[in-house]
Amino acid sequence: MKAYELLFFVAPTISDEDRVAVMKRIETTIAEGAGKVDNVDEWGKRKLAYEINGLTDGDYTLVNFHADPQNVAELDRVLRINDAVVRHMIVKREDRD
Repeated sequence: MKAYELLFFVAPTISDEDRVAVMKRIETTIAEGAGKVDNVDEWGKRKLAYEINGLTDGDYTLVNFHADPQNVAELDRVLRINDAVVRHMIVKREDRD
């Protein structure tokens, strides 16, 4: 398994239940592919560099995890179709393998 880092943000106006549901879906998708979540770091509300869909702020979360490359593609697909996630980025961390 390879080490990855996922950074995503949601609108700061969504409810806590929706935010928890997004994180639960991410953890479930990683676990279904025999992956493992190493660390979840909630950065909180941050100012965006530019306006996206009328938003000037975002609620950021950083997730470090280990997974197989095929499962990362599935996680990317799940995040793209989730309406609560405004933007996301998955990066392979070769320094943590």
